[in-house]
Amino acid sequence: MAMRAFARVVEAGTFTKAADSLGLPNATLTKLVQQLEAHLRVKLLTRTTRKVSVTAEGAAYYEKTTRLLKDLDDIDTSFTAAQVRPRGVLRVDIGSTTASAALIPALPEFFARYPDIRIDLGVSDRQVDMIGDSVDCAIRGGVITDLGLVGRPIGTTSWVTCASPAYLAQHGTPQHPDELERSHRTVNYLSAHSGRAIPLRFILGEQRIEVTGTRSIGVNESTAHVSAALAGMGLIQTFSYAVRAHLAAGALVAVLPDWQPAPYVFNVVYPPNRHLSQRLRVFIDWLAERFPALAA
Repeated sequence: MAMRAFARVVEAGTFTKAADSLGLPNATLTKLVQQLEAHLRVKLLTRTTRKVSVTAEGAAYYEKTTRLLKDLDDIDTSFTAAQVRPRGVLRVDIGSTTASAALIPALPEFFARYPDIRIDLGVSDRQVDMIGDSVDCAIRGGVITDLGLVGRPIGTTSWVTCASPAYLAQHGTPQHPDELERSHRTVNYLSAHSGRAIPLRFILGEQRIEVTGTRSIGVNESTAHVSAALAGMGLIQTFSYAVRAHLAAGALVAVLPDWQPAPYVFNVVYPPNRHLSQRLRVFIDWLAERFPALAA
């Protein structure tokens, strides 16, 4: 237990976060690490009031520890997987519209299959510190740029450019993407990382066009992005599943249907040193099985 406690402190960056992830009192976790250092007769961590730093000896010990813990967990899993139903809590991070429009409506099916698993869902368009915040996995779109994460593709989704009927009645329906720069207003999605407006992308055959447009409002959260379009503030480009119900109800109208951006890839990502528990394995497998239909 002391070895696992030390590894979680290194991964979480603080004793408090590590203790929370292991369900231990802070004092107990601290005592375990101190006992490990006493046993090894070496200083593994340097602790100040603000942060925890890993010593050179601690870094070397952590590298060997993670391999050993993974082997032990794999042994446990191989002997118990066939006998014990997966159980426990999964901490999952996901974007707002992906949660509300794709994942959450399908979760009753997952819970019916795995009734002993509970999910704590972190819903935000901002990427969290998966290791520091003890997140088991996250559903993220686009290219995985964080080399510290392992990614598994789970599906793609198409895009829709749309606006409210009231907006189109006032401004007309665009027939070409260039019109979005001249005679239309856009609701721009702002990158949570950079704060910059993400351009609307259009592809027709060999033609590729990017348009930022003249924005009436910019938002950095996907549910608000759709809400602004429903309120008639301008054109948006978003995932098809995010507006499927609004399009069917006539609250939004698709435009420029021939100008389709490339499909958007979704991945489930997780830290490479995080043990893939049985509950995480079945959740990832279920996502890979079901997400293509959920995001279609």
